[in-house]
Amino acid sequence: MKEFRFVILGAGNIAGKFCEAVSLIEGAAVVAVASKSLTKAMNFAEKNGVVKAYGDYEEMLQMEKPDGAYIAVTPNDHHRLSMLCLKYGVPVLCEKAMFRNSREAREVFSLSERKGIFVMEALWSRFLPVVREAEEWLATGRIGKAKLAHCTIGFRADQDPEKRYYSPKLGGGASKDITVYAYEITTYLIRQKLKNRTVSAIWSESGVDESSIVTLEFEETLASLMTTFAADTDERLVIYGERGRIELPYPHYASEAFLYGEKGELLEHFRDEVTKNGFTYEIEEMIRCVEIGLCESPVVPHSATLSCAELFDEIDATEPE
Repeated sequence: MKEFRFVILGAGNIAGKFCEAVSLIEGAAVVAVASKSLTKAMNFAEKNGVVKAYGDYEEMLQMEKPDGAYIAVTPNDHHRLSMLCLKYGVPVLCEKAMFRNSREAREVFSLSERKGIFVMEALWSRFLPVVREAEEWLATGRIGKAKLAHCTIGFRADQDPEKRYYSPKLGGGASKDITVYAYEITTYLIRQKLKNRTVSAIWSESGVDESSIVTLEFEETLASLMTTFAADTDERLVIYGERGRIELPYPHYASEAFLYGEKGELLEHFRDEVTKNGFTYEIEEMIRCVEIGLCESPVVPHSATLSCAELFDEIDATEPE
């Protein structure tokens, strides 16, 4: 099979991790990078072994005609660049949170589905071996039916309003940075119809959501998600079942999972000892889906990203006037 040629839109640190991941995949390569700053793109290309650098995203898409594009900029520009890629018929893998609201999500996914071009949010956590192991424990009834779940992710973020965490113009806020993980991992593992959800949020002086609590009512399970930029928390996802519980420390980049029995005894401790770069799984999924002609992934379908974007709408609605 021919080499799968990626281009990268954005030249920050996360794009470097993507380059490293692609280098670990046989039959894939990053052939070009673009940034609003040509100098930044050139420096990135030299550091990461990328052949070509551009100072304009559209020019790169026109000239390179790649097999896929990875969007690595801040969330404020995800929608525009996704639409730009689709304009040139280029499949998209876009960093989380892929969209700031449901309008952006619907526009991109509608165009993707109409043109038959693959688009996926880069929710890499859903592909991690630890999350897949927890999925298997749940599917095989190791803790019985799931009844309660709780996920907490939080840390003290840089409060500089010019940097991405607290910057409204860059699409900042805890919801787009970490609630996206808590929501999309929990809903992936709790495979039940979502009946209702409620949100509460605290807003920062800069105008982004700083902390939030989301409650989810599934058919048989209640879940709470707590996320914050204001405090260091015990980052953990716990799913309680009729006959035990599952714990994932640091669920958004998990490397181990614990299965406990009815009496609290440790039944299994799963360690991921094979992953070198967690981005490889989502990249391989994109390549697979593009090569067989899908416009969305069954692991991170459009509906999952849209549901999370609708959650952002609900959190945004709590902003004080």
